[in-house]
Amino acid sequence: MHFTGTVYRNPYWATFPLLQITEGCTHNKCKFCTMYKDVDFRMQPMEWIEDDLREIAEIAPDAKTIQLLSANPLALSFDKLSPILEMINKYLPKMEYIYTAGRVDDLKNKTAEQLKVLKELGMREISLGVESGDDWTLERINKGYRSEDILEQCHKLEDAGINYWMTFLNGVAGREHSIDHAVNSAKIFSQCKPMLVGTGGLTLFPSTPLLEEAKRGEFSPLSEKEMLIELKTFVENLDCDCSFITHHTISGKNLTGPDFLKRKDSIIASLDDEIKHGDMDRMAAVRNRKRTL
Repeated sequence: MHFTGTVYRNPYWATFPLLQITEGCTHNKCKFCTMYKDVDFRMQPMEWIEDDLREIAEIAPDAKTIQLLSANPLALSFDKLSPILEMINKYLPKMEYIYTAGRVDDLKNKTAEQLKVLKELGMREISLGVESGDDWTLERINKGYRSEDILEQCHKLEDAGINYWMTFLNGVAGREHSIDHAVNSAKIFSQCKPMLVGTGGLTLFPSTPLLEEAKRGEFSPLSEKEMLIELKTFVENLDCDCSFITHHTISGKNLTGPDFLKRKDSIIASLDDEIKHGDMDRMAAVRNRKRTL
């Protein structure tokens, strides 16, 4: 298999087989991330992709799912992506579900009709690293798009019938803009129809611009309790008929699972309990042990 560098994959999706079709991230400028810091974006040679599919076909000829790597393979144009999906179906004829991750603006180079074709070829589920729906925050962390782009591109996925995830990055706006980040993100997310909303708490990793800004006093990170308050505010304002998961260091129960709207009150109650009684030192210790997004 032609894996280049560290392999990052969504742990909630089927993890075998994995197929790398791109390398690096097209944007690579988000202030909280260094996953692909020194890696230029490029498409894997088609020869490599076909070689890998031959290998997968020998090992798992009946595979029904596959996860595409690396950072945002969705950035490839329709004309480059569709032949790869066709090749997947050629070598893995029982394929049903092709998973991939991407940025919101990766969808701009594809029409709804093209996305429908990709869905028919098996691209059924996409994870979008949205992070925020608040324009001030999006600009502050250099995401490269605005809230109106989130709405436009997510609605395009809905028109194509493709399921998608949306992520909320808890704490990324800092202390001064925390509540606006939570409330405005929830408002934007609630205007979309994600199958799942996922949340994670900001960790200031070495070599990230946001950590350097924090050292200079230009960014004020939230405490563990403030992170929980922000997360609770986001949940209180979120109105999506979706599943909900969190990667937060919280140990509370009833947070992750389907039927968010039915469980919303219990999620808020769990967060309230953590805010009042949670072990903040333990949460901070868990966060400090993290090494990557």
